[in-house]
Amino acid sequence: MPQLQRSAPLAEQAADALLARLAAGEWALGAKLPGETTLAGQLGVGRSTVREGIRQLAGRGVLESRQGAGVFVLALQAPEDWDQLLRRADIVAVLEARTAIEAEAAALAATRRTPVELRALHRLLDARDAHDGDVPAYVDADIAFHRAIVAAAHNEVLAQLFDGFVPRVRRAMIDMLRIRPAHRDAGADRDVHRGIVDAIAEKDAAAAASRTRSHLADLAENLA
Repeated sequence: MPQLQRSAPLAEQAADALLARLAAGEWALGAKLPGETTLAGQLGVGRSTVREGIRQLAGRGVLESRQGAGVFVLALQAPEDWDQLLRRADIVAVLEARTAIEAEAAALAATRRTPVELRALHRLLDARDAHDGDVPAYVDADIAFHRAIVAAAHNEVLAQLFDGFVPRVRRAMIDMLRIRPAHRDAGADRDVHRGIVDAIAEKDAAAAASRTRSHLADLAENLA
């Protein structure tokens, strides 16, 4: 049983892990969940974290705690709430805007980057990996990497657009990783970003733009 990673509040992760197991058919409607001690051992967290995760799912109509009897399954998936729907819509809008800015910036960077800027991209790519597991620090490192691509485009207007957009990008990306942490494959993500850098290094503008566009489209698709 995989243990939780410290990329989001542990109780929220515990709730997400239990939801995933419900969706996978581990427990049927009306079934009684194992006790807190068992679940805590499986998830690698404390009983209080499991208790809070169960409380969150009870509030969403998925589980029901019956005093003296245990915790029972009321639904196999949580209904979407309006807050989360609005957050997802905002994230998708941000990703669409990022595509408009960053795909063009990547294409220009492929034709205009300097050797110094290329070395900086490789360094910032490595820095992203160093923060994997700490969501805010990881997002900051990711933004720094993409900002370097925009800088390498040598287009002042694109740089101003990106810089003015950073606070909203940061908020949306943190939300995205907390809503769907299980969808992120660190190895695949690393390969995608390395592919963008490789295209810029090879001065292949079409590939740099295409890979950037595809990456951002995949992030939006994974929110569905």
